[in-house]
Amino acid sequence: MSGQIDLGIDTFGDVTHEPSGEPTPYAQVIREVVDQAVLADEVGIDAITLGEHHRDDFAVSSPETVLAGIATKTSRIRLSSGVTVLSSDDPIRVFQRFATVDALSEGRAEIIVGRGSFTESFPLFGYQLQDYEVLFEEKLSLLAELLTEKPVTWEGTTRPPLQNQEVYPKSHSGRIPAWVGVGGSPESVVRAARYGFPLMLAIIGGPHERFAPYADLYRRALDQLGTPQLPIGVHSPGHIADSDEQAIEEMWPHYEQMFGRIGRERGWAPVTKEHYLNEVHHGALVVGSPDTVARKIAGAITSLGVTRFDLKYSTGPMPHATLMHSIELYGTKVLPMVREMVAEAVPA
Repeated sequence: MSGQIDLGIDTFGDVTHEPSGEPTPYAQVIREVVDQAVLADEVGIDAITLGEHHRDDFAVSSPETVLAGIATKTSRIRLSSGVTVLSSDDPIRVFQRFATVDALSEGRAEIIVGRGSFTESFPLFGYQLQDYEVLFEEKLSLLAELLTEKPVTWEGTTRPPLQNQEVYPKSHSGRIPAWVGVGGSPESVVRAARYGFPLMLAIIGGPHERFAPYADLYRRALDQLGTPQLPIGVHSPGHIADSDEQAIEEMWPHYEQMFGRIGRERGWAPVTKEHYLNEVHHGALVVGSPDTVARKIAGAITSLGVTRFDLKYSTGPMPHATLMHSIELYGTKVLPMVREMVAEAVPA
């Protein structure tokens, strides 16, 4: 592994709570996401990634719109979705929206497409969940053509064909970077390679090294396809505070609330603090002081051979001020330590 290590942050615009216990209004949460992105830009974080959701516990349903607002207030940070739920969207509109963000940001737009961890967008936009595979396959193939920014000729079963069709606006940069987000399906890993998209591994449970076979599979698939090696990244949740104990205790009630609700919806066993602590100490949760977090991120980067790590810094109703402090520590303390640790781990 060599070259630049990119370190970003992720959020879904998790709805926070007011001191009264009432949910913070969605409009305020969205404005706070913009403030968080501005701080991330100021402290040197490489990218901010906004996930698309259509639930009452997340405020961001249109990542590109929020990214456009962030574009006008920042100067260097990369602006990404994570993920754009491509199966229930129109690839042409996805391209057009991100080309617009790319213009506003002077070339900093980026797309991460995927299925997402929730399915609310399918009935909301009139799609059948059982059609997921064909929808994603065909729409990814169309997006790959659109990203060339040349006239598109394409035919499939999910929309009318295109014949030598120009799509506007063209991007500022000439090509918008785009990744495929994968949660652990070998078929999805191979599909990303087949269409020539970099791979973003969403690791939310278990040790990072458990995903090494997926990274290896992706590299082998690229080799077999005769495609040059492409970047691999990792997304994992976590929280940073001044000490390990503070970070663990600050995150726990919000983690319990968020995953407790999701668990009840999906029929999982109740989340316990023992499970949470196991994920902190042995699993994917990146929680602790700057030194602890830096060591865990550097370990994930070196064990998987990836060149990007995105920390999902928001967890359920965690307060805005707490999130801002975590972002500040990530940019000012964690990033330089991670880069130093990774550089020392790479043979000269």
